[in-house]
Amino acid sequence: MSLSFGILVFPQVQQLDLTGPYEVFASVPDSAVHLIWKDGEPVRSATGIPFVPTATFETCPPLDVLCIPGGAGVNPLLEDEAVLDFVRARAREVRYLTSVCTGALVLGAAGLLKGRRATTHWYAHDFLARFGAVPVQDRVVRDGTLITAGGVTSGIDFGLAVVAELLGREEAETVQLTLEYAPAPPFGAGTPAEAPPAVLERARKRLCGSRAAREAIIGRIT
Repeated sequence: MSLSFGILVFPQVQQLDLTGPYEVFASVPDSAVHLIWKDGEPVRSATGIPFVPTATFETCPPLDVLCIPGGAGVNPLLEDEAVLDFVRARAREVRYLTSVCTGALVLGAAGLLKGRRATTHWYAHDFLARFGAVPVQDRVVRDGTLITAGGVTSGIDFGLAVVAELLGREEAETVQLTLEYAPAPPFGAGTPAEAPPAVLERARKRLCGSRAAREAIIGRIT
C-alpha cells in the first residue's frame, strides 16, 4: 500500500519536530514523504540546518497525512493566510491531519482545533484553549482523524502512532525496531513535573523570547 506523507517546512522550523516523524514515515515501504513550502528555495531550521522543499503549495500531490511541525518559525505562520489556506484545504482531503509540538498552534490559527482534543509543547499548552481546543496533557493525542504530539522529542512516538493507525501495530513495531528506538534518557527532567525547579526556571527563561512574541500574535488573532 503506497502512502503519501506531507510535512510543512518553513524558516526557523524545529528540525527534530520535522526529522523525527520524517525518519519514521520514510521507513515505511513504498511511502513518499514530501517537504512542503511556498517555493523551492532552501530554508534554515531554528538551529541552522538547511532543508530543501520538495513540493510547493501548488505542486504538492494528494496526501494521506499532513504534518505541521513546530519551532520559533511558527509565530509568523499564525498570521500567514497562504499557509493557513493551504492547511485548511488539505485538512479536508487527508486521512489524518497532524502536528508535532507548537505546530498545533498553526492548526488552531486555521480554525481546525475547535472542540477537538489536542496537545502541544508544555510551554505553549495554555494557548490551545484560546483556539477552542480541549487541552490534553498526553504525549500523543488522537481525536478522530486529528493526531497531535507534545514536545520536540515526541515526533518519533507520534510517527509510530500514525503508522500504526494506517498499517497496523506490527508495521509500526517493525519500523521501531529498524530504527532501534528504545529511549532510555540519562536524566528524569523531560517534563515540567519531573524537572527540578531550578532546571524548569532555566528552561522557561530560555524559551521566553519566542513565547512573548507568540502571546502578542495570538492575542491579535483570537
